[in-house]
Amino acid sequence: MKLRIAMTGATGFVGAETLNQVLEAGHHVTAITRKAQPPRARLKWVHGSLEDRPALNTLVRDADVVIHIAGVVNAADRDGFEAGNARGTMAVIDAMRQRGVRRLIHISSLAAREPKLSDYGWSKSLAERHVKASGLDWTIVRPPAIYGPGDREMLELFRMAKRGIMLLPPGGRLSLIEVSDLARLLLVLASEKEISLAHCYEADDGTPGGWDHLEFGQAIGRAVGRPVRTFATPNWALGFGARLDRMLRGKAAKLTQDRVSYFCHPDWVVTKRKQPPKKLWTPWVTTEEGLKATADAYRAKGWL
Repeated sequence: MKLRIAMTGATGFVGAETLNQVLEAGHHVTAITRKAQPPRARLKWVHGSLEDRPALNTLVRDADVVIHIAGVVNAADRDGFEAGNARGTMAVIDAMRQRGVRRLIHISSLAAREPKLSDYGWSKSLAERHVKASGLDWTIVRPPAIYGPGDREMLELFRMAKRGIMLLPPGGRLSLIEVSDLARLLLVLASEKEISLAHCYEADDGTPGGWDHLEFGQAIGRAVGRPVRTFATPNWALGFGARLDRMLRGKAAKLTQDRVSYFCHPDWVVTKRKQPPKKLWTPWVTTEEGLKATADAYRAKGWL
């Protein structure tokens, strides 16, 4: 069955891949955007933002399902995170209620498990609470670290690996997911409700127990084609790096004090009992293959 899908965040890294897959599957999409976008078959763009209630009402009108991807990963303060993640989610919920749209797929973050660690994690946890209290037919997806061609958040790690030295957080483990696998999960959820209704899923690449930070650094080294020396960086050094990055790049800084707080948490591995059931979805892209494809894409774009 072909669906009418409303999307937020369709111009971002995860959203663009999800949009491509949804359109390739033959569904009709309405997506919100702040800037003019090129036309595509079965796609209608609505100009606006999550602060624009009339635009959100237009976005969700007649939709069978809403995929809410938009959010902020970097903000100047707690209010900025709350505005982009929690209040933005509440605005989507309000528009859905007003239009009588029931099905919501909400993309959160594994950081929501530890809301006391960072303003980012707190805001994602608050957004989840809004979703769970909405009375809608919701499913929440908590991705771990997301990577893939086009991603700029992990680009600095690949650039360090190319230089042969990687500075990584202190001891701990993390899970990962390649962007096309995450998008495929969202597409599956858009077409399926009964199994996933009122579930909060933690999805990854299928690596049991996740990745040790140093192992992950070495895997990126293999992806760029050179051996790397990996160093576990203490909290104080990462904090100093965050302050320096803020001085040099201002609001464009990638390493912030808020990020340091959750980078240094020792357990960002998905919970096995919260993984999507295998009859619903399984990952296709192994981390080694995905990292290699990502490095190749960076080179093709001239980023690496």
